[in-house]
Amino acid sequence: MVHAAAEGGAGGSGFTTILFLLLLFGVVYFLMIRPQQKRRREAQTMQNTLGPGDQIVTIGGLHGTVVTIDSDLATLEVAPGVVVTFARPAIARVLPKAEPVVETDEDVPVEDEPVVIEEPVADVDDTIADKSKKD
Repeated sequence: MVHAAAEGGAGGSGFTTILFLLLLFGVVYFLMIRPQQKRRREAQTMQNTLGPGDQIVTIGGLHGTVVTIDSDLATLEVAPGVVVTFARPAIARVLPKAEPVVETDEDVPVEDEPVVIEEPVADVDDTIADKSKKD
């Protein structure tokens, strides 16, 4: 009789364990696997949209300008006259394009100098005279 009661409790424990493992897998999927897949898709899209003239940074931190793009290689100019070839997945990010500076002929208005307002200071002689009159 005691043996039968112990076997009945073990059946519920197995279901709880399976439920816990499924819940754990769900948490791992949503916290680790799914964000990694999203980052990988974004990196793939960025690498596919590269073109000549883009300013990039490699995974090693090297800054350069894309000269040519092949199916799996990117040729970068890292200094005037210095050209290197990288694998496309080695490109970490594309830098935003610099906005051209527009110069105007108009004079830039200069702010007026701040006006300092001095508060009146009581005369030392007046305060001494007032005290002597009170005494």
